[in-house]
Amino acid sequence: MRTFRVIVAVAIAALVASTARAQRAGAAAAPEALLDKMTGRWVLTGTIGKQQTTHDVDVDWILNREYIRIHEVSREKNAAGGPEYEAWIHIAWDAKKSEYAVLWLDNTAVFTFAADGIGHAKPDGDRIPILFTDPDGGGIHTTFSYDRTTDTWSWTIDNVDKMGRVSSFAKVTLRRSTQRDTRGI
Repeated sequence: MRTFRVIVAVAIAALVASTARAQRAGAAAAPEALLDKMTGRWVLTGTIGKQQTTHDVDVDWILNREYIRIHEVSREKNAAGGPEYEAWIHIAWDAKKSEYAVLWLDNTAVFTFAADGIGHAKPDGDRIPILFTDPDGGGIHTTFSYDRTTDTWSWTIDNVDKMGRVSSFAKVTLRRSTQRDTRGI
């Protein structure tokens, strides 16, 4: 009888420990699970800088699923025939800080990889509210919001001056592309 009690106690302890581990793993995986919803091919439409625009956006995991890589290319062309806008955006989950870190590189200006140029975002349900700060106290607030019912993303970008005044810069929606990827990637 005593052996039976020991076996039952060990079984219960193992069950409790595995349940706790699974819950911790699930909580840690939630930020990455939201990023999973972003992977794929998208068409971005909306307003950027008071101009209607359409961009193609490809999103995938890279480097052993440590980073999400977003490649955004406008369909509008510049005078040389290249894309008017192009960006490479990388998002990583920093488990120690419980936040996303975002590196946004685009063809509008050179970025020298200063620490204040890295955006940070605390997860907020299906939203990733990113804050890029400037040394003068201003910055850029960019929010990626996922809509589970329509499987779409909305991105808003607001400029914030050093006095804290906010001005809208972009409001766009990303819908899954129906075009087949023929690039061979």
